[in-house]
Amino acid sequence: MDVGGEERWGAIVGDEIVLSDGARIQEATAHYLAPASPSKIIAVHLTYQSRITEYAARTPPEPSYFMKPPTTLNGHRQPVRMAKGARFLNYEGELAVLIGTQMKGVPVEDVLGHVGAYACANDVGMHDFRHADRGAMLRVKGQDGFLPLGPELVPADQFDPTVFTLRTYVNGEVVQEATADDLIFPVAYQLADLCRLITLEPGDVVLTGTPANSRPMRPGDVIEVEISGLGRITNTIEEWDVDLAGPGEQMQVSAQTLHVALAIPEDEAERMAAEGVTP
Repeated sequence: MDVGGEERWGAIVGDEIVLSDGARIQEATAHYLAPASPSKIIAVHLTYQSRITEYAARTPPEPSYFMKPPTTLNGHRQPVRMAKGARFLNYEGELAVLIGTQMKGVPVEDVLGHVGAYACANDVGMHDFRHADRGAMLRVKGQDGFLPLGPELVPADQFDPTVFTLRTYVNGEVVQEATADDLIFPVAYQLADLCRLITLEPGDVVLTGTPANSRPMRPGDVIEVEISGLGRITNTIEEWDVDLAGPGEQMQVSAQTLHVALAIPEDEAERMAAEGVTP
């Protein structure tokens, strides 16, 4: 967290935060930062059965991944900025895994022993650029502040990634809810798959997917992601008076935008995009 312009570590204890030097501050006045400094952030595509069912998608035989830059990191109670002209900025409540010790070629039965901590995350995506990324997700998921993480790190020995409930709230209303049983690729499987080919370093973040009902947010919305045993991270969507026009691909309401952001069937999304009809 930011204490007088200095980055400091602390632990939430009741209504206070105890800093590493023993000093205490009121939790309600704390300025949170993202509690991680990863060399890389890796996220998974479809991995919850409820989301696959929602999209009427083919169940993937294996997980597939994309990467988010470290500059996407954001903290508890910090704003998430929505650029001028954007319409499809979606929340995605997720369980985040923080690597504790280096992992390379670790078998699935041993990978959880290399995890350092877990946290709540919101894998924000601006689907107005969905047509442009062709699966890479750099424009959609890679913009600054598009990964609120926290509010704190819970040590791996205090959380079981095979037994949890995840809920996302918008303005106090539950909009996503799932348990670990909904994962078709458990956390350990994802980690073992990744570290076959990619060395996972201490501090790296792995995002393990989101369940059904990711939908667009609007300026002023308060978004909360809660995972049993990990707390709840809260962020507010803020209108950002920045025009993203310039060189390169521009925002567009494509069929892919409508299909992914609103879970509209693909054929219906194609028709709507062709006719210029948008919700």
